[in-house]
Amino acid sequence: METGDPAAAGTDSGDRGALARLVDDPSSRKQFLRMIGGAGAAGAFATLAAACGEQDTPIGITQRDPGTVPAFGPGDVGIVNYALTLEYLEQDFYEQVRKSGEVTKPALKKLIDEVYKNETEHVAALEKTAEQMGRPVVRPKVNFDSVLEGGQPRILSESAKIENLGASAYLGQAPRVNDKMVLAAALSIHTVEARHAAAFNKMAGNGFSGKGTLIGTIPDGPFAKPKTMQEVLKEAKKFLPEGIPELQSPGA
Repeated sequence: METGDPAAAGTDSGDRGALARLVDDPSSRKQFLRMIGGAGAAGAFATLAAACGEQDTPIGITQRDPGTVPAFGPGDVGIVNYALTLEYLEQDFYEQVRKSGEVTKPALKKLIDEVYKNETEHVAALEKTAEQMGRPVVRPKVNFDSVLEGGQPRILSESAKIENLGASAYLGQAPRVNDKMVLAAALSIHTVEARHAAAFNKMAGNGFSGKGTLIGTIPDGPFAKPKTMQEVLKEAKKFLPEGIPELQSPGA
């Protein structure tokens, strides 16, 4: 994921992500620390920087390269379309689960209803953003038959994995976002995805961590680990029988 044509990705040696600018700019750092306040402010800032994963170059000169999937488009719009694709997948998953009638446990049913509402709002917000920035990606064809056939236990297990995947996907793109408003929106959604994951994992009886990076309420330990676009799509493709959709035509 991290390689590709810099021109196609809309990057050059002077093009830095919003998070990188936040770390480098003294005035931005001071504003951030004042906003957080308290004795733990500096530690929180260090955590924010570290949470974006280890990098070959220091934060502040990271080039923005969202990936090499042409269907999403370049730069920030590509990241938004990538996020929108994942939100479409999540929204469709919970919609099919609700219609299937497989979930009978009241607590799980309520949680799925609430998460479905959140994902629907995420989709609406990202669709609007994608339309403003360029052409939004087409909603992908999905197939969750293998999960639904497994009944309530499989649905709960997969919900926990999907939400952990979503959280790590947003974190993986955070240092590559150029626009501060897009970064703020991505981080706010990332936080909600992580809370969804914790709720599903707790209900499934999973501890802080389990087998693999997608199981557990805190699967990565004290610092969340991001996933690249390729890593996320490798996990998601089992639900995408026709692969990644193309961009909508202008005016569609």
